Amino acid sequence: MSSSERWQELFGPGGDEPAMRLASASSSLGAEGGGTGNLKHSKGPWTSASGTAGELRTRTETSRSVLKRGHEGVQAGTTGLSSVAALKSVLTSWEDRLQAVRDECGQLAGSLLTVAKEMGESEIAVKSSVKGVHVPDAVD
Repeated sequence: MSSSERWQELFGPGGDEPAMRLASASSSLGAEGGGTGNLKHSKGPWTSASGTAGELRTRTETSRSVLKRGHEGVQAGTTGLSSVAALKSVLTSWEDRLQAVRDECGQLAGSLLTVAKEMGESEIAVKSSVKGVHVPDAVD
């Protein structure tokens, strides 16, 4: 199946109505779509994910430091061995990888925390704006 055919299968032939819909969309509402009205947000998962990314960043940096300390003095005791160059190359490679993971986790932690804050603030703003709306005897 070509990528164009796969695209059409997922998103429709390019008309106004996409073939893909949210899982929560009610099929009884026809082409209009729509949900059940039970969407709720909690910033807990976003904040937790941010904390996990931040913790991974810290642990990665700690591991990088321990790795570097473990290689201190190796060159002095192994002068003339060809394995020293290979060992140094491996050390450099792992330091670079761990630094990249550390940096990405730091960026991810900040982004996730921003989402948690924005979603929480949006939820509060919507809640307060809806508070003033009077709904006459809603039918459940």
